[in-house]
Amino acid sequence: MSGPPGAGKTLMARSMPSILPRLTFEEALDTTRIYSVANLLPADTPLLRHRPFRAPHHTISHAGLVGGGRWPRPGEISLAHRGVLFLDELPEFGTRNLETLRQPLEDHVLVISRAAGTLTFPANFILIGAMNPCPCGYFGDSTHECTWSMRVLSWWQWSKGTLLFKRLDNHTEVPRSPHGGGLAGC
Repeated sequence: MSGPPGAGKTLMARSMPSILPRLTFEEALDTTRIYSVANLLPADTPLLRHRPFRAPHHTISHAGLVGGGRWPRPGEISLAHRGVLFLDELPEFGTRNLETLRQPLEDHVLVISRAAGTLTFPANFILIGAMNPCPCGYFGDSTHECTWSMRVLSWWQWSKGTLLFKRLDNHTEVPRSPHGGGLAGC
């Protein structure tokens, strides 16, 4: 999703798990196993019943997104299995992290190889990315003027041409509501 600040991109992404079908028992077991391995399963919750919604910050390390460590543990990609991985400010995640998403999006698994061995984690998730149309967020906005040079705007538009962006199924413009405030003002 691309649109100016306050248009409601984050609000729409956060509502996604609630409109997806409930986890089946098998999906709940699958998700619970991942959270158990990552030591993130709440003590009072023996079985996760809600689809995961993971929204890591764009400053996340590569190991935090993918998983890793001496004995590899699941990262945000696998923690989003059977749910939603939301990347807000998508271009800020960096090329290395974004290109890492290509394999799990195609194969629905994430393979981590370390000196101690190779592990395969499930990674069947819906990827939702949100971004501003430019660094200030107002390129093409009717109420605010964009403050960035054409050189910067060209780079910003180029970032949409990466291999990851080409693999995304849907690109949606989220305009500001003409009634003020966008969805964030509701």
